Amino acid sequence: MIERYTLPEMGAIWQLHNKFQKWLDVEIAVCEVHAEDGTIPADAVEEIKAKAAFTVERINEIEKVTDHDVIAFTTNLAENIGKSARFVHYGLTSSDVVDTANGLLLKEACDLLLEKVDGLLEVLKRRALEFKDTPQIGRTHGIHAEPTSFGMTFALWYSEMQRNRARLESAKEAVSVGKISGAVGAFAHLNPDVEERVCGRLGLKAADISTQVIQRDRYAEYLSTLGIIASTLDKIGLNVRHWQRTEVREAQEKFKVGQKGSSAMPHKRNPILSEKICGLARTVRANAIVGMENQALWHERDISHSSAERVVFPDSSVTLDYLLAKTTSLLDGLVVYPENMLKNLNATRGLIFSGQLMLALTQKGISREDAYKWTQRNAMMVWDEGGNYSELVNKDADISSHLSSEEIDRVFDLKHYLRNVDKVFARVFN
Repeated sequence: MIERYTLPEMGAIWQLHNKFQKWLDVEIAVCEVHAEDGTIPADAVEEIKAKAAFTVERINEIEKVTDHDVIAFTTNLAENIGKSARFVHYGLTSSDVVDTANGLLLKEACDLLLEKVDGLLEVLKRRALEFKDTPQIGRTHGIHAEPTSFGMTFALWYSEMQRNRARLESAKEAVSVGKISGAVGAFAHLNPDVEERVCGRLGLKAADISTQVIQRDRYAEYLSTLGIIASTLDKIGLNVRHWQRTEVREAQEKFKVGQKGSSAMPHKRNPILSEKICGLARTVRANAIVGMENQALWHERDISHSSAERVVFPDSSVTLDYLLAKTTSLLDGLVVYPENMLKNLNATRGLIFSGQLMLALTQKGISREDAYKWTQRNAMMVWDEGGNYSELVNKDADISSHLSSEEIDRVFDLKHYLRNVDKVFARVFN
């Protein structure tokens, strides 16, 4: 079984030390551009780069007094840099640093999530091809509908995850943005060229325009995208939970040696991983609402978004990273029971072929209304009284007067329903 999840990788992005390191990266990039322009001495920049250091503990200690994290950060830097520290944060406002660093952090998170998406796509494609020709009853409203291919389900999810990947790439572009435009975005103390060059050094795009902050629609797009992806994984988990139901038992989560299903009932095999995926997906979706509510700030900017973002950025990123890894592991190890699929497909004793029977009658010149009525009345007898649908259809005088027994047999041919699966797979997998 593939196990792709490593918490420290995504978790490390959102640790305080990495956040402050990104702040320092922004501050140094600004100093370097200032030195190129002669705004600050070149030797001062070298001293800043050589001596700039911080500790999370010291920043937290200073912040208890200042109640301002960026000032606490720059104060800690000054303690280590010395006289040249006066050039740090030159012409900047706090959000120049914080929001540009957000771009760096979110870009890193996107890269890790894209890796996880690719891992899931790999498993989905493999299992789709594995079960392409495995018949399964399709369901609508939870009721048996018509036959389909079990592999089609994985192909469907693969196609959706491809769209999710494109969404995540778009969100990555949206958040990979910085701003060095000052207290209200008007470049009162810096030339716009400084912003472009700083962002270029950091691998970001400069925002076309900003206030004191980068506009939060960008972050709302990121959080909403994560919510959409989580909802896809929710869909997958929900399907597995259905397949694992005792009455269905078409597939189930891998149940490892030593695993326990219930403290009271030793026989239980519960779909705990799928349920975990469905449950955690709700939190990612909920955080997307926070992202949208952060778009509207008091004229023209307050800090109500800041406290919320400190929660939802890491929580959504880490949670989706976890969900992608667990969904990949779930599907990679999914235990499939084709024989039960065939058993369930035949459970309604031929009723699932009613649509094809109706069409066969219309091809003989029967009105759709009559064809539906003849087909349904026999179907209702099977529902209510039992029996075999094919046998009842053959005995129905109206139907048998228009369709021969050989033609009725063709109506009940399972292969007819799966004849275009290859064409669908060609569309999905190109």
